[in-house]
Amino acid sequence: MTWLSAELTTIALCWRIERRDGVAIGLTAHDRDLVVDGLVHRAAPGMTPSAIQRSGGLEADTMDVAGALTSGAIGEADLLAGRWDGARVAVFAVDWTDVGNRVDLGEGTIGAVELTEAGFTAELQGASAALDRAVVEETSPECRASLGDRRCRVAMAGRRRFVRVLACDGRAVTVDAVEPVADAYGGGLLRWFGGANGGLESGIARSDGAVVTLRAAPGFVVAAGVLAELVEGCDKSLATCGARFGNAVNFRGEPYLPGIDLLTRYPG
Repeated sequence: MTWLSAELTTIALCWRIERRDGVAIGLTAHDRDLVVDGLVHRAAPGMTPSAIQRSGGLEADTMDVAGALTSGAIGEADLLAGRWDGARVAVFAVDWTDVGNRVDLGEGTIGAVELTEAGFTAELQGASAALDRAVVEETSPECRASLGDRRCRVAMAGRRRFVRVLACDGRAVTVDAVEPVADAYGGGLLRWFGGANGGLESGIARSDGAVVTLRAAPGFVVAAGVLAELVEGCDKSLATCGARFGNAVNFRGEPYLPGIDLLTRYPG
């Protein structure tokens, strides 16, 4: 690490960002592009990191990165659409005269993103941020598992279907296939595999025949013929779990547990 203690330092900060859809980009605070580990890190002088807060205790390691929305790779529309949510970020410093000299400064996932008039600020959460999550679940009459996860155990291989979008009017999306059962996709997901929304996911509020109603309108315009994947959902009730999926034995809720209103009830 002699390059860090030299009288004339040649340090450049770099960021490697990997989105959940597999797209990876590199950015650097240097005034020209750098190639690190085979990835071109584009010059982004407007990107500035805050102090990296790290500790030996159980506190969550956090860091903020601020930047201007001037890069073609990171735009306001993509940030608002959630394309960068949960992306993995590695922050490191290199010697811009010899990028083989490298010091890792931290890594984590993108958490809260705030847009301002000057640009954006993204919070990076380290691995210890998971310690902030609740350890014990609260009781609930509805199932706390997600359909198809390791606790639910419902096989999802036959509950996913690729479709073509015929039309999109706000939150209502018409596809070229009819649902297998009533409201099959309510509570499920629509994954976009083409068009401007490619790589994004939209939650489904309900479905009726060949029309699925999304929880929120897509972030970008949807063209007819776009490929998408529909994933079945569940309303998380014991009745649906038993009747539709035959999976009541794995139901993760307490539908018969009395609520706090029991204290206010009177005999008769």
